[in-house]
Amino acid sequence: MSPRPRTADRRTVSGRTGRPGRTANRRAAKRASRAGQYLALLCYLAFLLLPLLWLASTAFKPPRELASLHPGWIPDHPTLDNFRQAFDEQPLLRAAANSLIAAGCAAALAVVVATPMAYVMARHRSALSRAATGWVVVSQAFPLVLVIIPLFLILKNLRLIDSLVGLVAVYVVWALPFALWMLTGYVRALPRELEEAAAVDGAGRARILVSVTAPLLAPGIVATALFAFITSWNEFFFALVLLKSPEKQTMPVVLTHFIGAEGVADLGPLAAAALLATLPSLALFAVIQRRITGGVLAGAVKH
Repeated sequence: MSPRPRTADRRTVSGRTGRPGRTANRRAAKRASRAGQYLALLCYLAFLLLPLLWLASTAFKPPRELASLHPGWIPDHPTLDNFRQAFDEQPLLRAAANSLIAAGCAAALAVVVATPMAYVMARHRSALSRAATGWVVVSQAFPLVLVIIPLFLILKNLRLIDSLVGLVAVYVVWALPFALWMLTGYVRALPRELEEAAAVDGAGRARILVSVTAPLLAPGIVATALFAFITSWNEFFFALVLLKSPEKQTMPVVLTHFIGAEGVADLGPLAAAALLATLPSLALFAVIQRRITGGVLAGAVKH
């Protein structure tokens, strides 16, 4: 009878000694996985930041360093002449104002139109809403060249060619599908229980939407507005085709004027103007990034 307890004891001891080994292996695997994630994130940040850093370096380099066969990252003799030349050659302030008006109006209108549509599509699911969602996704695959001629003819009949109003209308239509898709996902992520609890307390549909749903949806609305603004600010093709007057052209179109007829770019002023063109998007994101990453359930507290 004695060998059996010894065998059991050996199994128990081996099991006890094996558990710390498995735990250590799991911890090592988690650490390796986390290190791989941080490495991938670092590579992605480098992929995004290096072009911007090179652009900033080029904007402050004098012509002699720009023509060097072995340019460095840090200018040996930094100068502001490229910025002065850029403002002297092209109306950058007026172009920036046109882009700001077009992008700001397009972002605001896209959010105002898409928010109630997204709520209806998310809360009242049906075959029609699913078909509309599918059409929204498919519409993003249409190339710009396919729609530019019909849009041009429509705007020509409406006398909106060479007008910021017509450009804003195009930007709203172009940004609306993706804005609707984004907001629909945000609305579906909101718990229905909060709306039901407010209804039990006697709140009407309008009060629920204003006091409960809207605060919860605020981060999604801000993120969608940011996407629509950046998309409209950087858009080039529609602005090139629809705007002909120099005083109405946007920043991306004006940047092409630094390239000569033979395709030779005035590199210093072009880099300076392009750097200035990226600042509004970066500043806007820096200002509202807390709103985007803020607590989604900030409006769920009953007062």
